[in-house]
This record gives sequence, C-alpha cells and structure tokens, in this order.
Amino acid sequence: MASLSGLSVGVIGAGFGGLSTACYLADAGADVTVFEKNEQLGGRASRLERDGFRFDMGPSWYLMPDVFERFFAHFGKTPEEYYTLDRLDPHYRIFFKDSAARSAADDSDGQRPSEHVERVDMVPDLEANAETFESYEEGAGETFYEYLDTAETHYEVAMEQFVYEDRPRLRDWVDLDVLRAAPIGLQLLGTMDDYVSDYFESHKLQQIMQYTLVFLGGAPSNTPALYNMMSHVDFNLGVYYPEGGIGAVVDALVELGEELGVTYETGMPVSEIISRKAGFELAFEDGSRRRFDKVVSDADYAHTEQELLPEHERQYSQEYWEKKTYAPSAFLMYLGVEGDVEPLAHHTLVLPDDWDPHFEQIFDRPAWPDDPAYYLCVPSKTDDTVAPEGHSNLFALVPIAPGLDDDEETRQEYREKLLDDIAAHTGVELRDRIVLEEHFSVSEFADRYNSIQGTALGLAHTLRQTAIMRPGHRSTEVPGLYFTGSFTTPGIGVPMCLISGEHTANALVDDV
Repeated sequence: MASLSGLSVGVIGAGFGGLSTACYLADAGADVTVFEKNEQLGGRASRLERDGFRFDMGPSWYLMPDVFERFFAHFGKTPEEYYTLDRLDPHYRIFFKDSAARSAADDSDGQRPSEHVERVDMVPDLEANAETFESYEEGAGETFYEYLDTAETHYEVAMEQFVYEDRPRLRDWVDLDVLRAAPIGLQLLGTMDDYVSDYFESHKLQQIMQYTLVFLGGAPSNTPALYNMMSHVDFNLGVYYPEGGIGAVVDALVELGEELGVTYETGMPVSEIISRKAGFELAFEDGSRRRFDKVVSDADYAHTEQELLPEHERQYSQEYWEKKTYAPSAFLMYLGVEGDVEPLAHHTLVLPDDWDPHFEQIFDRPAWPDDPAYYLCVPSKTDDTVAPEGHSNLFALVPIAPGLDDDEETRQEYREKLLDDIAAHTGVELRDRIVLEEHFSVSEFADRYNSIQGTALGLAHTLRQTAIMRPGHRSTEVPGLYFTGSFTTPGIGVPMCLISGEHTANALVDDV
C-alpha cells in the first residue's frame, strides 16, 4: 500500500468497517481519527454491562477465522496476540418444533410438549454430523460430504476472486480469472432453497444447511445459491468463541489501531459533511468542526447520504433507498437468569416445522411472526466472566421485519409469547428466574445506529443486491468521500466488514 504520510482522514463510525479502514489507512501513514456517535466503540458490536452481567448486544458468532488471521497478518500480527479462541462443541444446538409430536403429546398423555421436541447438535466432528444426517434421510451422510466438498470449492473461488478482490466497475469483471470462475457463478444464480432441495429431501436437513442465511440478512427464497459456501464456513472452518465475547475482538482492533497511531473519540455524532475545495469539514452536534483531507463513512450508507450530505452531493435518491430490500431487524431480550439453563447450548436455534411463513412476515407481508424461528445465546456456558456466580447470561433474538411498530405494548405481548415458546420447545422456564432484563428492537436500531428502517444488518444479500449491485466504496458525487461497512461490498457480517475496510482503504490510496 502506498504511503499516505501527511494525509488526514476522518472516519465516521467505529463499527468493524470503520475500525478496519482506520487500521489500514494508519498503516499506510495517514493521520486517522475515528469519531463514534455512541459512548463506546464497536458500532453494532456494542456491549451491555449491568449488575455483573456482560452481553454482546450485536454479533455473537465468530465465523471465518481465516479472515481474521489474514487481517492481522497484514500488520505482522496474529489474533492470538490479542484474544483467545475456543472452538465450541457443539457448534450449535437445534430444537425442531414438531407440531405433530406436540399435538400427540397434548392429546394422549398430557406430557410437556418439550419432551417430544427433537433436538440435534452440530459438532466439530464431521463424521458425527454425517451420521446425524444419515439418521434423517438414507444416503444423506454421503451427500453431506459431497455438499461440503462443493461448498469448499465455491468458498475458495468466491473469496479469492470476488471477496478479497474488489471489482467496483463493470470492466473489472472482464477478467480471465473471473471468466474461469463464471461457470461456478452461473450455476449458483438460483435460490438457496432450490439448490439445497436438490441435495436433501428432509426439510430439517434443508433448514440446517440454510440457517446461516440469517447472517446474510436473507431468506432461502431470495438469497443466491452461491451462498451455499456458508456451509463450508459452518462445518469445515468451525464456530468459535473469543474469550470475553465479540467485544474482545473490538478491543483488539482498537488496540491495533492505537499501535498504528489511530485516534478514537466517542460521544461525537456527526451532523454534516461539508466538502471544501481543499478537503472537508466535519460538523458535530456539539457545534464543533474538524478539517480533514479525506473522509470515510462507516455510518449507515443511507443515513450518510440522506442526512449528512446536501441533496446535490447525494449519489442516490430517497426513492432508491425506499426500493431496497433490507435485512431483518430483531426483537432482542437480554436476560440475566438465576441458575443454569439446561438444556440450552452456547448457541441454540429453535426452528418451526415450516419457517416459510416467518420469512414471509419479514420480507413479503411485514408483521410480528406468528410462529417464530429464533436464536438463543448463552455465553456463560463457555465464559464464566459474563455472569455472576450461580447465574446465566442469555439473550434471545427473533428476526423481524424492519420498520415494524415496536411500541411497549407490542413488545410486552411478544415477550410473553417468546417466553412461552422457549418453555414449550426447549423445556427451559425462565419467568421466575429473571433478575435482569433489557429489550432492544427496531426503534433502538434506528436511534442508536441511525439504521434505515431499523434494520439490524443493512442491505440483504439478494441477487440484485450482491457484488457490483451494492453501493460503492467511492462517492461518485464528492471526490475524497468514501464508504465502508455492511452496505458496501463484500457485504454483511463481521468478516465481510473487515474486508470492506481493506477495499475502502485501497480505493482511497489508489486515488491519492
């Protein structure tokens, strides 16, 4: 990377995209200052600390360890110099809501429905997972290996040609390596649900192979089949936990940035980006202003354009943003619980027989889901520093449509519904043991993170919002203004935002 010595850069927002960009630019010699609206660094990877409990408020899965290793290696470092990783076993647990079994239990012997619900663990041992697949469908064990072999190939090609290599212009796609990879890409332009059903008949196995779409903010019916590579991430690369939680990874990037000379300032919401003939001024809500040669925004793309720039300097209209498909928002419950929460694992998924209605209530006919698929995280299973002794740290996440009304009455009604569902389908009764409770939903995503429609993640990875069809890293209207984070390429998720930071930094360097 060329030298940026003497160049001043202001970075708006301290999410993973902003933290990553800052490290790359500082390493190239720039004088970098990161301004964060909120009281702590990390963006959506915020932490909630109260009464001895510590919650990761946003990302909680550490996936794609190869991306983190590559990031730190650029600076001559390793992740192990900053945090310790534990591979989870099981990677995650799934409870399948079996309506037929529940009905039989209710009608015949009066036992608790939870005693009839299927539970399955996905573990680091591939052979054990193959045996699990075989138990659901004859021949599925062998098919499991075939699927993973294909997913690994697609992952390697995609990462090398389309993720680590930024291709912001159409002419960048007229490349020999891209043409060689094209046959794979063309095979994967269908949807994930069609692709996975060609391998497995069991709808439960199909769900196992598609649950990672939640991390991409999509549904099986609208996510391109090229994302089958996520199964390689899941089963082959593994699921890890950084001791201290995802917040420890935020701390690592901040520490690395400080070693490189980055300055961080919290509680500094930007109110306006003012372009000058010689650089920029950032105006802040406290009335102060700072001058920079270049500006990078890790604030949500739509907020930056619609709220921080005058209309004549915006690349996209309000109509453009209104027509986009956004990843889900979420209804989150952070719970401090007295005692243990067996039989939950560190990561637990609770999935209905048919999850299509839930996805429809996110993307097609927005409403609070009637029969939700949801995620439960219990980091205290792995880390005894996140809860007081004798207590469990648990958060529940239900994906919901962005833009929903989440008034207090609605939240309380859904809280009761969710607690009932957890008890019925996992056997864990929480009500009388909750000693700490906080909720976070659409309104908080909008207020805390300036998130359009309160989306929890950004732009969904639909076929029309992938690769070159996502907003670019460079502003086409304001020279010297750049964008990073989940709205840009390569997309949603902590690893992708780390790579986005590299792309943004490279674009800035190339333009200097």
